[in-house]
Amino acid sequence: MSSWRLLDTGIRSAAENMALDQVILSAKARHWVPNTLRFLQFYPSALVGFHQAVEQEIRVDYCRTQGIEINRRITGGGGLYWDQAQLGWEIFAQKDEAIFPGKIEDLYRKLCEAVIRGLKDLGIQAKFRPRNDIEINHRKISGTGGTELGGAFLFQGSLLIDFDVDTMLRVLRIPTEKLQDKEIQSVKERVTCLKSELGYLPPLDQIKALITSGFEEVLGVDFTPGPLSPEERNLLDQALPKFQSASWIFHTRRSPVQRQELRSVLKKQGGLIKTSVVLDGRTKRIESVLFTGDFFVYPQNALFDLESLCKKAPAQYEKIAQIIREFFLHQEITVPGFGPEDFTRAVWTAVEKSSLARQGIDYADINRVFTVGASFHEIKNPAVLLLPYCAKKVTCPYRYDQGCGQCGECTVGDAFRIAEEYGLTPITIQNYEMLEETLLDLKNRQVSAFMGICCEAFYIKHKEDFERIGLPGILLDVDHSTCYDLGQETQAHQGKFENETSLKIGLLKQVLEIKISHRPLWAEENGS
Repeated sequence: MSSWRLLDTGIRSAAENMALDQVILSAKARHWVPNTLRFLQFYPSALVGFHQAVEQEIRVDYCRTQGIEINRRITGGGGLYWDQAQLGWEIFAQKDEAIFPGKIEDLYRKLCEAVIRGLKDLGIQAKFRPRNDIEINHRKISGTGGTELGGAFLFQGSLLIDFDVDTMLRVLRIPTEKLQDKEIQSVKERVTCLKSELGYLPPLDQIKALITSGFEEVLGVDFTPGPLSPEERNLLDQALPKFQSASWIFHTRRSPVQRQELRSVLKKQGGLIKTSVVLDGRTKRIESVLFTGDFFVYPQNALFDLESLCKKAPAQYEKIAQIIREFFLHQEITVPGFGPEDFTRAVWTAVEKSSLARQGIDYADINRVFTVGASFHEIKNPAVLLLPYCAKKVTCPYRYDQGCGQCGECTVGDAFRIAEEYGLTPITIQNYEMLEETLLDLKNRQVSAFMGICCEAFYIKHKEDFERIGLPGILLDVDHSTCYDLGQETQAHQGKFENETSLKIGLLKQVLEIKISHRPLWAEENGS
């Protein structure tokens, strides 16, 4: 039976732990050290994957004020929050060992099975979830990943013993800024920990011993506790300054715009599905998918598996549709009011937004663009510009009337000037009833499309109404506090909202530059 080293490096800083990953892997690649199982822990830390941009994944200001260290892994994957209530485990070994499968997916499964065996001895029934997670009743308890160097590999995982989910949500830029409380709760329900599953905290030494036993059983090896070798300590002294440096931590290995978070909203009688897709612009593959909303799913956590299956999928409609069709075909899952085609549409609508970048839309503004009745590229030559009255100053004589004095005191004047420049008729919408009457009138006049500006919450609430009316249009999100932010949507519906929002003038001009190829006939006939 082969003998491996059991290495416990205790609680260390993020920089030390990241440096040790590199050091032990390098030593293993040089055949300086035996195959190794390492246990590690962190002081509170936020870690990004090797290819990620810190500013996109981590709330840097919050981490600095809370004394949470930020660092970068040598492995890929997403942002993670670590504290002393989590246990890291790592395998360093030669790739050509006979005990290891040749396919990476099979290797991941086998190494995760060792941890699953250890958890079983605690009375926990965990299982492997492709592509590389360990779950309990569809809730993630361990995420894994790895890298390789010169014939050696590192495979690592985190085991949640106890977990501060609220701090994690504040540390990581998980797309929760616009989620409601029940949707944030949905994010929390995607993970679990030993304390939640057992009702108590097992001794850390017991957890380590059971995981070690699991690896012994699955791999057919035994372990001998041992320290870092003199060569590893020497390499650590050399490597640590690099891993403590800002150039390592904040250096982005891909342009930040190559990794895009794209969002879509799908509303039907069954409820609302909000979909967030993170797309790798370099490889054109999906990094992650997150479904939230007020829909019902039976069994409750079934969609977590679908999210996992979508990881690394090509950003192609047929590939996405195939994954989702097969998932619904082979799983006993019911989502009242929704079918596989709806989830395909939800994901693809988000993915398709990546094409806006090729149209010249700034990456920061892509998710501020909504469409109704047709896709963005299908909508051409909108004839009118619908503007919200709440973007006019409260003291403006035109606040509750048509027209604009273009005094320069608010962004509506800028929008009127841009509308005139591109041959659109600006119309100020005073309430929802006026919006519906206007859209129906435009449709009857055979106007091909409209441009409009409203807040995202209004778009979500009335998306079905827009689609029922059937006039294609492009809508842009507003800036600043809206009636929905302030809990005054009733007053806004009645045209009595006493606050001033702001229009995204630069984005408006950008979209019109793309969409207006000539002066619309309807606008000419109406003397605009």
